[in-house]
Amino acid sequence: MSKKILTVDDSASIRQMVSFTLKGAGYEVIEAPDGNAGLSKAQAGQVDLVLTDQNMPGMDGLTLIKSLRRLPSYGATPILMLTTESSDEMKALGRAAGATGWLVKPFDPQKLVDVVKRLVG
Repeated sequence: MSKKILTVDDSASIRQMVSFTLKGAGYEVIEAPDGNAGLSKAQAGQVDLVLTDQNMPGMDGLTLIKSLRRLPSYGATPILMLTTESSDEMKALGRAAGATGWLVKPFDPQKLVDVVKRLVG
């Protein structure tokens, strides 16, 4: 049974690239265009890992992470930020919110697969 990954990003092209990359590595991928939709999809069915952008309309990535961490079923689920934000200050905010790790766009597809494999197998 493949691991289920939720990718949350307001850019359809980024979601498609993430989905293509991870499906090619054998993962099941579901997509959401913003934090609100991502939270709804995460609540509708447990996922094994969440990838989220920071800057999105409606609910940003940090708020999504905090919301997921308040859910008992997502207390230990790996959550990665995949964003153009790369400042130390923003990374510290991500860690404080409960992010497991941080990847900067544009991303290296092999590095994304390696990180996901390390976290969920």
